[in-house]
Amino acid sequence: MRKAYKFRLYPNTEQQAMFAKAFGCARFVYNQMLADKIVQYKTDKTVLHNTPAQYKGRFKWLREVDAFALCNAQLQLQTAYTNFFRHKSVGFPNFRSRKSHRDSYTTNLIHDNICIENGHLKLPKTGLVCIKLHRQIPVDHKIKSVTISCTSSGRYYAAILTEYEFTPPVVALDESKALGLDYSSPHFYVDSQDTEADMPHFYREAESILNREQRRLSRMVRGSNNYARQKRRIAVMLERVSDCRKDWLHKQSTELANKWDYVCVEDINLRGMAGSLKLGKSTNDNGFGMFRLFLDYKLAERGKRLVTINKWFPSSKTCHVCGAVNHALTLKDREWDCACGAHLLRDLNAAINIKNAGLSLVNTNRGVHGDSSLILSRSCS
Repeated sequence: MRKAYKFRLYPNTEQQAMFAKAFGCARFVYNQMLADKIVQYKTDKTVLHNTPAQYKGRFKWLREVDAFALCNAQLQLQTAYTNFFRHKSVGFPNFRSRKSHRDSYTTNLIHDNICIENGHLKLPKTGLVCIKLHRQIPVDHKIKSVTISCTSSGRYYAAILTEYEFTPPVVALDESKALGLDYSSPHFYVDSQDTEADMPHFYREAESILNREQRRLSRMVRGSNNYARQKRRIAVMLERVSDCRKDWLHKQSTELANKWDYVCVEDINLRGMAGSLKLGKSTNDNGFGMFRLFLDYKLAERGKRLVTINKWFPSSKTCHVCGAVNHALTLKDREWDCACGAHLLRDLNAAINIKNAGLSLVNTNRGVHGDSSLILSRSCS
């Protein structure tokens, strides 16, 4: 299995300049190779198999940075270019902009050119960079690659990808320890135990201050020092909102993974909801998609299961008592009475139905395939 550990870096001035060169060279090679591929395909309808080495003779400054940064840029372009022709839903690769694209590059381990020693990370062409090791990488984890990135606020990070032998723990899963989660914009989720998560709306809480700071930015001269400082100030505030949200999601997913054996969720179209006028801002502020990813790998590490229900399953319209479907139910109806006499709360009823449907899927897969883990679990990489 592979697992990545992300740490904060504190490079000096010379190392920051080296990182900036690597970011720029990787972006330049990506764009140049993509442009040449486009010209070649327009000329004779063939795919150009170009490499970064072909550009080092014409652009001498490409030799100043780590060669693996350029090689990984080539691999990223090749993946994007191939996916465009294989999958109709994937768009054509875009050129990387210096202003809008994330500054990052990836280097690989070879002949011990990457290691951690005495609170420093050794990198090719850069040397020893001060690193904040807030947790230790296990001894049996072997480093495969490192991705260096710089955020809009000027923070540097190193994502260290490791490889290790992983044996899934054998756990006797108990269906009585199953939980259903129904997504809720105001509460984040409502579970089948009638518990509301009540996630703090971090962006909403900071929105008034962000609006004030963005108005100040709009009145400044673009390209001036004041403009750059104000832009960085806004970036710091947005990163703090993102960090608070991610911290809450990690804590909540860890708590559920420790307590429950089965967690059942709906495979709802969060991207479509984020594009709507009424729910877009709340959906982006919640980060429920990231929460499902966290929950997935944390349950898998513990030998437990995340069960995903089809998004077309009528969880809100189905009575969990008798199974009748209320086709007349609308989104504004938060409570309704079934013909069987049950008074149903919309979110609680949906969470119970999601849990029951998830357990039914588990038993069906176990009966057909013998082991539901082959279908329900994914890798925790």
